[in-house]
Amino acid sequence: MKKIICLMCLCVMMCGAAGAVSAQAACLIDADTGEVLFEQNADARLPMASTTKIMTALVALSDGNLDRTYKVKKEYTLVEGSSMYLQEGEEITLRDTLYGLMLSSGNDAAVAIAGECGGQQAFVEKMNQKAEELGLKDTHFDNPNGLDGETHYTTAHELGKITAAAMHDPLFRQIVSTKSYTAGVHAMSNHNRLLSMYDGAVGVKTGFTKRSGRCLVSAAERNGRTLIAVTLNAPDDWNDHMAMLNDGFAQYEEVTLHEAGEVVGEQRVYGGDADTVPLITQSKLTAYLLPDEIDQLQTVFYRDKICYAPVVKTAAAGRMEYRLGDQALASDTILYGGASILIPEHKSLPERLLERFFGGKDET
Repeated sequence: MKKIICLMCLCVMMCGAAGAVSAQAACLIDADTGEVLFEQNADARLPMASTTKIMTALVALSDGNLDRTYKVKKEYTLVEGSSMYLQEGEEITLRDTLYGLMLSSGNDAAVAIAGECGGQQAFVEKMNQKAEELGLKDTHFDNPNGLDGETHYTTAHELGKITAAAMHDPLFRQIVSTKSYTAGVHAMSNHNRLLSMYDGAVGVKTGFTKRSGRCLVSAAERNGRTLIAVTLNAPDDWNDHMAMLNDGFAQYEEVTLHEAGEVVGEQRVYGGDADTVPLITQSKLTAYLLPDEIDQLQTVFYRDKICYAPVVKTAAAGRMEYRLGDQALASDTILYGGASILIPEHKSLPERLLERFFGGKDET
């Protein structure tokens, strides 16, 4: 009877977790590894409203000179929906326009960026090309701002992948984590309330149209790990994201990678009284890992392969790094754990005879 009750409780907990979010589609991924930590209808093609602008920004950031100034064209100011309120004829940089894109969710900013980065059609083609480069099969863009389109769609999972790629760009990360920004007459406030509501939140973007419903992409960082949460058509998106992120971070466990002074290798030494010296770690190192990541860790050493005496104990010998795939999770300095002094030079018989008779001095 107790076993039956336990099983029933477990089923209730599982059902509760699966139905805990209000979203039509949701996904939670690790930004560095792509590991899916939670999904709900995550592969369904759905409209994504202004979360489109994550890809718009990602493509624009690869354009180059973001500090170049352009003059706002009338056509940029006529787009419907949310706006950063660009004025015809004003001069503004692409960098400042990117802030208007991501903080104010400016549809005018999106059109301006596309217009100044090759033109609307060419820019949207770049967005779709980028989606192909990221290996996305269920994402297509009709425009750079997220207004409804017949073939404008993505999935919660693939939107998470787009965001993970964008979050690896330092400027993108800086922009989406900024709460307020002023560029000339444009005072902007970030629409993403999670930046103030959730500990560790670092972005990313809100979105809404009547067709798409409330869309939200968020990112948060704790203990060196960054998670990305995505919901599409979620009436209770703020609470959905906080619950998803909390559950996601709870899956990680602190693991000791090595202790301070731990021997991690051996260094061959040439020309010293000791042929080898141990290599030791400088500091205790820990990382937060998922249970299945521990066996996937790889250790990479960066040090000189050839070492000549003298070697001083505790001097820096290089660096070691723990990696998950292409991602570096933690690193530490390697020290020499022993010393090796120079061996006195052995002299030939003629040299010794010269030293004996002439004191080792050259005669002139």
